[in-house]
Amino acid sequence: MNAPFRPAYPGSQAEISIADLGDDDVAQAITAFVHVQGGSPFHLPAWLIAVERGTGQRARGIVATRDGKIVGWLPLTLVHSPLFGRALVSSGFAVDGGPLAEDTHIAEGLARAAQELALRLSCGEVELRGGEVPAGWEAITGKHAGFVTDLAEDDEAQLLAIPRKQRAEVRKSLKNDLTVTVGTKEADRVAHYACYAASVHNLGTPVFPRSLFDAVLRGFDDRADILTVWEGEQPLASVLTLYHGGTAFPFWGGGVWRARATRANERMYYALMCHARAERDCTHFDFGRSKTGSGPYNYKKNWGFEPEPLAYARWTAPDAEARDVDPTSDAFARKIELWKRLPLPVANRLGPMIARGLA
Repeated sequence: MNAPFRPAYPGSQAEISIADLGDDDVAQAITAFVHVQGGSPFHLPAWLIAVERGTGQRARGIVATRDGKIVGWLPLTLVHSPLFGRALVSSGFAVDGGPLAEDTHIAEGLARAAQELALRLSCGEVELRGGEVPAGWEAITGKHAGFVTDLAEDDEAQLLAIPRKQRAEVRKSLKNDLTVTVGTKEADRVAHYACYAASVHNLGTPVFPRSLFDAVLRGFDDRADILTVWEGEQPLASVLTLYHGGTAFPFWGGGVWRARATRANERMYYALMCHARAERDCTHFDFGRSKTGSGPYNYKKNWGFEPEPLAYARWTAPDAEARDVDPTSDAFARKIELWKRLPLPVANRLGPMIARGLA
C-alpha cells in the first residue's frame, strides 16, 4: 500500500495496524492472545499462513494494541478469484473467525478498519464468520448451525451417549472387519485425499487442492492428524482433525460409496471421539457447521448434537455486489448436478482451480 495503514477510531482507544505475520514474535504474541480470548483454531496465524501456502490466498490480519499490548485481533484472508471476485474473509476456508477483542469498542474499530483495508485492496466485501455483527453490517442468520458437545469419560460411556438408533449403527460398524489408523505420513494423506475427494464429488462440489491439507498439517504439526477407516488395504472414510483448546475439530472428512454399506463413517467418528479424549486430552467435540435442515445437519443431530444457530456478518462496498460462494446455495443447484456427472479424475483435476476461490 502506498499510504501507512493506521486508522484511528477514538472509541477504541487503541492503535490499529496491519499485523506482520512474517515476524515470529508478532505471530507468537497473536497466538497467545487468541488462546487467552478463547478463540478458535481459525483465529490463529498458523491457519492464515497455512491457507496462503496451500491456496495462494494471502494471509492478512489487523491488530489493535494499547501500551504495546495486544487488545484486539482480526484474522483475514485476502481472497481473489476470477469467478467470485475479491474479498476479505475472516477466516478464509474456515467456519469461524471475526474479531477477538477486550471490549466492544475495539471490536468495532477492527471491523471498521477492515472496511478501509478492503477499499484499499479493491475488495468488494468483508465477511466475518463469528463475533458480534458490527453496526451497519448485514447479519446473515438462519442459514447454518454449529454442533458442539462434551466428550464422555470413557469409550463405553461415549457409546452410550449416542442416541439409540445411531448407537445401533455404530455397533454394526464395530462388528465389521474394519481397521482404524491415525497419523500424518504420506500414506495417511493419500488415503485422506482419496476419500475426501470422492465425498465432495458425490456432493457436487469442487475439491480443495491437496496442498491446502498438507500446509495445514505442516502448520499445526502435532495439533492435527488424520484418522482413516480401512477395509483391508482400501481406505473407506477419513478425516483431518485439528486439536485446539481442549476441543477436537474434525474439519475435512469424507468417505467413498462403500463407506455407507460398511458404516465406515460411523466407525470413524466414534473412533475419533475416543481418540480425542484418550490420546489428545480433549473434553469437547466440535462437529462443525451444516446448512440448516440439510442431510449433514440431520446426521449430526442423530449423534445427539444440538444445533446452535450461527450468525455471520457482511459488509459490501458501495456499488459492489455481494458474493455468493456457499455451495449449498440454491443458485448453485444446477451446477452441482452437472459437477456430479463429471468423471472423478476430471473433477479432481479441475476442482482445485475453482475451489481456491471458495474461501
